[in-house]
Amino acid sequence: MIKVGKLVAVVPVYNEADLIKDTIEGLKTIESIDEIVIVNDGSTDNTSKICKNLGVIVIDIESNQGKGYAIKKAIESISFDFLALVDGDLGKTSWEIEKLINPVINGEGDVSIAKFPKAEVKGGFGLVKGFAKKSVYYFTGVEIDTTLSGQRVYRKEVLDKIDYIPNRYGIELAMTVQTINNGFSIIEVPVTMKHRFTKRNLKGFIHRGKQFVDILKTSIILYIRKYKR
Repeated sequence: MIKVGKLVAVVPVYNEADLIKDTIEGLKTIESIDEIVIVNDGSTDNTSKICKNLGVIVIDIESNQGKGYAIKKAIESISFDFLALVDGDLGKTSWEIEKLINPVINGEGDVSIAKFPKAEVKGGFGLVKGFAKKSVYYFTGVEIDTTLSGQRVYRKEVLDKIDYIPNRYGIELAMTVQTINNGFSIIEVPVTMKHRFTKRNLKGFIHRGKQFVDILKTSIILYIRKYKR
């Protein structure tokens, strides 16, 4: 593998004090990553302090604005040729982002997305995931299983053509649709990463409900954009 250009790993975080140290340490084992940028999206714990003590770049946002907003802030603030998006709760399994980096650097695809193994215990994610997958197919005619996976690697040229990034949970859906419709290729890469599990309790269902509403809003905006052009 010969890397030509700068690769930056961007990690949007909100109250990830328990896992962010391991996530960063996992990323530090990847030689092809030139910079690690943490976007602290208004955390109320000591996430920001932990990250600064680990010697990575930290962008602090005063109050919680959403994952999409945090990623937009990073894209506007840094220079890069390749961008890896990594969730803060992966812990040491974050090293597996290297599996996504290699095919993009090698020119096998313009974007790579992590394909997680099927969950052993259902967390109420099926409805949201199914709706997002059908939305991508409706807008692009392409079936993508990993529509909502946040672990991704992009060539800069792809992001330069994306002009709509929602502030919150709709970001992956919006970026997937625009990537395909702009003529870029996506490859799905199997991984064994682990992240925080959303339980089947009241808190978990509220989280999934908010996620579904955001994705529905994003789909409506994508629909309006499609027929305005």
